[in-house]
Amino acid sequence: GSFEQGVVESSRVLAVRGQVIPSTLKQVTLAADVRVDNGEQGYGWQRVVGESAIPAARHDIVRVFLEPETAPAYPEAVKAILQADIIIAGPGSLFTSVLPNLLVPGIAAAIRAARARKVYVCNVATQPGETTHFDVNAHVEALRRHVGDLFPLVLANDHIVPPHGVNAHLQPVALPAAAPTAYTLLTADVIDEEHPWRHDSAKLAQVLMSIQQEPAL
Repeated sequence: GSFEQGVVESSRVLAVRGQVIPSTLKQVTLAADVRVDNGEQGYGWQRVVGESAIPAARHDIVRVFLEPETAPAYPEAVKAILQADIIIAGPGSLFTSVLPNLLVPGIAAAIRAARARKVYVCNVATQPGETTHFDVNAHVEALRRHVGDLFPLVLANDHIVPPHGVNAHLQPVALPAAAPTAYTLLTADVIDEEHPWRHDSAKLAQVLMSIQQEPAL
């Protein structure tokens, strides 16, 4: 019947706990400007279109954007954000999962206006084609470069377990060498020890609940 009804029905079929709300009902395409090394000719720019094509290009991502850039936010999403007790961005692919939702202007505006506690959950491992060699600061800088200071609290993993097996090429996301001044860094053991390129959902949930209940933050 509609995209909106499709989300409702898919949530029912998949027995989703909670509610899934799209950021926009407008059909949008994710695109990126990437930096390309042209050898002796120096660096150039290339535009890559499509969520899966962006990390596959294996170039440094300068910015991502939506086409059209003025997609209206879904009112139910705005309402949920404004009524939330805590707003959490991540974990997930920084440029192709987390940022696209925040690039909807009305979503960013709602988060900025909301009185809820706002936390960005940094990934525990780098992602080839997106965040290779990124530390926590690089993740936050990319986020702020695109949407500004929406998330004053940043949660990062402090229990490093190097990825192994077929994912041995992934690198743990390192903590900043010095305490950041542009945001409040919170650290905890939130890693899945058997799959150290992922968060442990139970650990992460427990830490986020403690953040929500901490009056001093």
